Amino acid sequence: MRVSEFMRIITANTNGIRSAGRKGFYDWMLRQRADVICIQETKAQEFQLTDKLYHPPSMHVFFHDADKKGYSGVALYCRHQPDKVVYGLGWPDIDSEGRYIQADFGNLSIISLYMPSGSSKEERQVVKYDMMERMKPLLLEMQASGREYLICGDWNIAHKKIDIKNWRSNQKNSGFLPEERAWMDWLIDEAGYVDVFRQLEPGEDQYTWWSNRGRAWENNTGWRIDYQIATPGIASKAEATSIYKKKRFSDHAPLIVDYDYQLAG
Repeated sequence: MRVSEFMRIITANTNGIRSAGRKGFYDWMLRQRADVICIQETKAQEFQLTDKLYHPPSMHVFFHDADKKGYSGVALYCRHQPDKVVYGLGWPDIDSEGRYIQADFGNLSIISLYMPSGSSKEERQVVKYDMMERMKPLLLEMQASGREYLICGDWNIAHKKIDIKNWRSNQKNSGFLPEERAWMDWLIDEAGYVDVFRQLEPGEDQYTWWSNRGRAWENNTGWRIDYQIATPGIASKAEATSIYKKKRFSDHAPLIVDYDYQLAG
C-alpha cells in the first residue's frame, strides 16, 4: 500500500491501446492508483475509443492522435484535472504524428512523449534526428523556465551499454547509434536532466522493450528505451521505481515511479 501523499507516475507504450485493453491493461492501470499515466502508441483515433473502458470515471483523459489511422498517438490519464493541457509541439510535421501531449499541474508539467523510431527505413531515422535536434532548444528553455518538467515516454534510444542486452551487435542499429547515445549524454550531462530510473536503480538487466522476434522476452534480451526524464527538482523527490513485467500488455513494459510530492488538483 503506497502512502497517499506520494505521486505515482506510470509511462507505458501500449503498442495499440485497444490491443492492450483486451489484455487487461486498464484493469491493471486502475489498480495502481497512479496520479498520471502517460501512454504512447495508442494507434487509435479518439472517435474509435467510445467504449467506457477507455474513459474510467476516476480519470480525466486526453488524447493527441496521429492523422494516420492506426499509427503513433499519445495520451494522458490524470486522476486530477490539469490546469492546462498542451496538444503537440507546434511543429505540424511532428504534431500530425501525435507524439507530444503535456498536462500542467501548478508548477509541474508532465509530458507523454513518443520519439520516432528510425528502425524501419533511413528516411525515418532522418525524421528522428531532426526531432532530436529541434528539441534541444526547447529542452533548454524548459530547464531555464523555473518550472519542473517530467518527460515520460518511449524515447526509442538505449543510452548506455547497461541499457541493452546485446550492445555489441546493435551499435549500428537505430536506437543505439553513437549519435543517439551522444544526444542522451547531452540531455543528462549538459542540459542537466535526470534519468529518474537510473538515479534509483543502477543494476543490470533492467529493460522496458523486447523484440517480438525470437525468444527475446523469455531470454530477457531487452532494451531500456522508456524513461521518466526530469528536471532536478522533481527528480530529487523520486523515492521508488519498478518495471512491471508480471503480465504483458505489449512489447513494452510499464515503468512506474513514486515521488514524494503531492500533485496539485
